[in-house]
Amino acid sequence: MKDRPSVVVVAQSLVNDRLQLLVAPVTHSPPIRADEAIEIPSKVKRHLGLDSERSWIVTSELNRFIWPGPDIRLITNKGGLTPLYGAIPEKLFAEVKERFLAKAKLGKIGIIKRTE
Repeated sequence: MKDRPSVVVVAQSLVNDRLQLLVAPVTHSPPIRADEAIEIPSKVKRHLGLDSERSWIVTSELNRFIWPGPDIRLITNKGGLTPLYGAIPEKLFAEVKERFLAKAKLGKIGIIKRTE
């Protein structure tokens, strides 16, 4: 199984006293359409400790799951084990958010339920 980082877009709700998240997947695959993903700048990837390959935040679908879930992988980050790589810059997050809101208004976001 391949580990896949993601960007937490919204902590949606509590389900049985556990937090449900909507996350934007991160992929190495370039988008077919430019409006379906935003490239992560190499400086941001280095800051987060991701690999050096080009990566995109997918803005055409969200994954929904209960946090923490069985698909969460821990990494060593800043001296300890954590599922969090860190925060993306505000400007990049604002761009991701704006893209999702525009697509949501058009009903063009797929939500995929992941392992719970």
